[in-house]
Amino acid sequence: MSTEEFEKLHEMYRSLYDEVKLTPERAQRCQGEERKRIVRDFDERVSEAEEVLQGMEQELFGAPSSFRTPMSTKIRLYRRDLAKLQREIRLSATPGFSSHIGDGRQGIYANQNDQSTHLQSQRALLIQGTESLNNASKSIERSQRIAAETDQIGTDIIEELGEQREQLDRTRDRIINCTSKIRSRKILRAMSRRLVTNKLLLSVIIIMELAILAGVVYLKFFRK
Repeated sequence: MSTEEFEKLHEMYRSLYDEVKLTPERAQRCQGEERKRIVRDFDERVSEAEEVLQGMEQELFGAPSSFRTPMSTKIRLYRRDLAKLQREIRLSATPGFSSHIGDGRQGIYANQNDQSTHLQSQRALLIQGTESLNNASKSIERSQRIAAETDQIGTDIIEELGEQREQLDRTRDRIINCTSKIRSRKILRAMSRRLVTNKLLLSVIIIMELAILAGVVYLKFFRK
């Protein structure tokens, strides 16, 4: 709701009402074509006022209830005032119309005013009901949108968890491969060390055998 727009429409209505509220008296004082012209101008201004009131009602749709309720009542009173002016202008266009209104005619007017007020009340209730339905529809749409967004977020999270699991599996495989390679290297290193040790032992044994052989030859051939 735009408060500025509502106030603008309110001022337009007050201006139009000020133009037409004295029209029945003017029509009563005129005759012939002049009276017809006044009645035509009156009908145009009343139509414009009705359009302005409809615009005011539309602006009230999104207003808080604390503001909407008194303004709706005021609009109903405005419509009742317009209906009263329309009845008076029609009677003023009737030959023999007098400014004095009898008690019987006043009773008819009062009954018509009551009916008009009742109709306006029913219309206000209908507008409020329509507004409530619109608000409920908007709430349902918001809930559906939130549910869809939540579902999408859940799907994204599941997909992300799946990707993280794949990454963990690949990391675990790499760790296992690295562990296997490290073990293989340790085994190779151990085998290399054993091979070197065996070579050294073999060399020592050969040297010892050569020394023994040399001693034997020396004792057998040279020590005489």
